[in-house]
Amino acid sequence: MGRDEHHTSRRGRARLAQTPKYAITESKDVEFSEEFGDHHDKIAQIRRRAAQKRVKNKNS
Repeated sequence: MGRDEHHTSRRGRARLAQTPKYAITESKDVEFSEEFGDHHDKIAQIRRRAAQKRVKNKNS
C-alpha cells in the first residue's frame, strides 16, 4: 500500500502508511568469520571502519 492510496483527512494532510505488525521482523546482528567473507564483505568492512573514523574525528 503506497502513499497515493490514502485519502486526505479533513485538515488536508495525507496519512502515511504504517508497517503492519505481521511484517515487522526482529533484526539480528550476525558475526561471521573473515575466512568466509567474500570481496564485497571486505569492502563493506573497510567502508564501515572509515565511517567510524570520520564520526570519531568529527566528535573530537
